[in-house]
Amino acid sequence: MHESGEMTMINRRNALKLAACGFGYTALAGLTTQAAGAYRNPLAPRLPHYAAKAKRVIFMFMQGGPSHLDTFDYKPELVRNGGKSGGGKARGRGRGKLLAPVFKFRPRGKSGLPISDLFPHLSSHADDLCLINGMHTNNPAHPQATIMMHTGSINFVRPSVGSWTVYGLGTENENLPGFITLNPLNRLGGTQNYGAAFLPAAYQGTPVSAGGRGSAKGGIPNLANKNLSVTQQKKHLRLIQEMNHELLERSGVDHDLEGIIESYELAFRMQTAVPHALDISKEPEEVREAYGVMTGATRNFGTQCLMARRLAEEGVRFIELTYNGWDQHNRLRDRLTSNGHGIDQPIAALMADLKQRGLFEDTLIVWGGEFGRTPQAQTPKGDGRRHNNRGFTMWMAGGGVKGGIRYGETDPTGGTSVKDKVHVHDLHATLLHLLGLNHEKLTYRHAGRDFRLTDVYGRVVKEIVA
Repeated sequence: MHESGEMTMINRRNALKLAACGFGYTALAGLTTQAAGAYRNPLAPRLPHYAAKAKRVIFMFMQGGPSHLDTFDYKPELVRNGGKSGGGKARGRGRGKLLAPVFKFRPRGKSGLPISDLFPHLSSHADDLCLINGMHTNNPAHPQATIMMHTGSINFVRPSVGSWTVYGLGTENENLPGFITLNPLNRLGGTQNYGAAFLPAAYQGTPVSAGGRGSAKGGIPNLANKNLSVTQQKKHLRLIQEMNHELLERSGVDHDLEGIIESYELAFRMQTAVPHALDISKEPEEVREAYGVMTGATRNFGTQCLMARRLAEEGVRFIELTYNGWDQHNRLRDRLTSNGHGIDQPIAALMADLKQRGLFEDTLIVWGGEFGRTPQAQTPKGDGRRHNNRGFTMWMAGGGVKGGIRYGETDPTGGTSVKDKVHVHDLHATLLHLLGLNHEKLTYRHAGRDFRLTDVYGRVVKEIVA
């Protein structure tokens, strides 16, 4: 898959402004120009490079850097030596005292996968989890590591992993965006984390408010048009689209103009499709209770998880959920308890629901943050942990990965990945592989060279592929 062409800043801004205002057109009935006939929908489904194990991705991003040592990376030596000095240099701040895990680990499921008591509900799905204990990334700062996790680059603006996914595969529902991000970050890179960069604008993520902490209610801003009726919009937009297609006929192939045409149409169709897809009030009460959307502690992430299941059913290709507040430099036990309680029941309910509906096997679930935490305490008497990019844990489930396994290791106290290391580039390569995409062949021509999500790096971690 290889295309060329760049969206000019003026056209891109105009397209986004009109799309945000609900300007779109449901069909091109009556347009018979050569340009209209040659038009190719950039979001149309595309065949993968090879047989895919997953059709879609649900990426759960835990902003702040969850402590792998208190959640999914069991270290008996850290338990034994808590309070003792050691563990090597801690980001150049000298030797610090080791902080033992603040929760007890227990073997879970038939596989005996060690998971801490922080996740009693999720533990019931232990045999479906693939714990990637050897993760590492380039930078221990939140903004850089967050952008790296989403785009594979720190130094330059690059398309997000969701945008690359939709560019490679298109979407299964022409009435919905191929990439939706729920309660996205408004800092630490902000829109760059779900942007399309130099890819056509049709592939960028659509931000949706699901309510909850740090997010206003209301779904997609400005989706409904309060000034024009549906009939008036059709007349208005028919004129716009006729002019666009006349221009396309004169200019020939123009990916920028095609992207604008598609954005108008999609925005109009979304006015009906998006509210329906996000309306969790239509779900049975027992389903909403299972996700925890009825109570305060789990309402935020429970709502996101239930929306994610509905979007997955509707054919959205890449869905990202966000939960903030994992940067725990102090009050580790209390703050981890709050975070764990907020996500544990909703994630378990989502996995059970996907299984019940026959969606689990071809839905790839990815969980993790931008990095992990150090085995040393923040201060000699502290109850928090520092940032750690040298070793941390993420997990995958469904979508063609082996369940009930641990892949990779950190050192005996959990500070540095030492065996079967997995870099962010490797994670991205593996994600694309499970979707049937070769990360070395999924390229886009820009500024005189071919670009890809993994740059010149990346190894598919075939050891975790079922």
